[in-house]
Amino acid sequence: MRTLTMIGAVALILIVLWDIFETIVLPRRVIRHVRLTGLVYESTWAPWSAIGRMIHKGGRRETFLSLYGPLALLLLLFVWATGLIVGFATIQWSLGSQLVSPYGHFGFITDLYVSGTTFFTLGLGDVVPNAGLSRAVTVIEAGVGFGILALVIGYLPVLYQAFSRREVSISLLDARAGSPPSAVELLRRHMRDFGVEALTAQLRSWEAWAAELMESQLSYPSLSYFRSQHEHQSWLAGLTTILDTCALIIVGVDGIPAQQARLTFAMARHAAVDLSQVSGTKPDEHCHIRLPEDAVAQLRELLEQAGAPLREGPDADAKLTELRKLYEPYVFALSHRLLMDLPPWLPGDDEVDAWRSSPWEFAPQTDEDLHASQLQALEFGAK
Repeated sequence: MRTLTMIGAVALILIVLWDIFETIVLPRRVIRHVRLTGLVYESTWAPWSAIGRMIHKGGRRETFLSLYGPLALLLLLFVWATGLIVGFATIQWSLGSQLVSPYGHFGFITDLYVSGTTFFTLGLGDVVPNAGLSRAVTVIEAGVGFGILALVIGYLPVLYQAFSRREVSISLLDARAGSPPSAVELLRRHMRDFGVEALTAQLRSWEAWAAELMESQLSYPSLSYFRSQHEHQSWLAGLTTILDTCALIIVGVDGIPAQQARLTFAMARHAAVDLSQVSGTKPDEHCHIRLPEDAVAQLRELLEQAGAPLREGPDADAKLTELRKLYEPYVFALSHRLLMDLPPWLPGDDEVDAWRSSPWEFAPQTDEDLHASQLQALEFGAK
């Protein structure tokens, strides 16, 4: 019985250590679906998101959902530590609890106490092993605990640095594409204020952003649950907006070359598909509702007014539908899983950019003043 228990304890320790290696150290996607980290997130996100769906007020819901990412990360660290402590305590029990204690031995509880103080390297010394194998297990556990502590100390800064880099471009998108962002508004503002070269530069920077997004969130899947600062902003909304914009340019917008749009579309679509697969979501076939047929005419009208007419005809419509089918089923599935709203194709009539949503004493009143303030903010951001 003790032999079988020891085998199970060793297996538990190896499972936890391998999961830590895959999550923190291994810099690539883990294809295996059954793993400890996945079980933690799957078992906790379902009830958390169910509560989030019951909160109808957008701001409160976002605040509630934003707590999940950090809390789930802390829970994962707790699960790892608990698994290792229980595993090493079970090994000590299997060896006959070869411990010396001034308080007497109270069974497996004492083994847990020794394992916990050893794992966290407390070094209290009130209960100590008195046999060779027990001492060896204690030394091994102390080394494992010290190593895990070092990995976690190095892991958290890397995780939050990746989060910060991701959010910078999302925040910059607010003044360039509206809040929530939309492909039509992005094209309108660039064609009206900055020109084609600035738009091409933006698409180039978003190509790099999409590549970094894919690499960071494949290596650290918990980043997908970390939400942006504002209600109408998210990494999924930013990614989808850029895909929408590139799709329109590839179909054909007068005066805008499509070469960079194709490169950015390829990278962004790659990110959307891979992140959907690693999240365990299946492509959603209802994605066509994002742009109903009656909205296409309005889209063309808005682009025409902005001086960027979209190519017309059956071939153009078929091309746009084909491009949308390449990415919309994946981002739609991610939207349902993560409770992140997808951006609209068309800008809202009464939407206010996040940078102008805070009250201030001398708020601009006229459309001309709003436009001038927006330009000043964008120029300041460029500097």
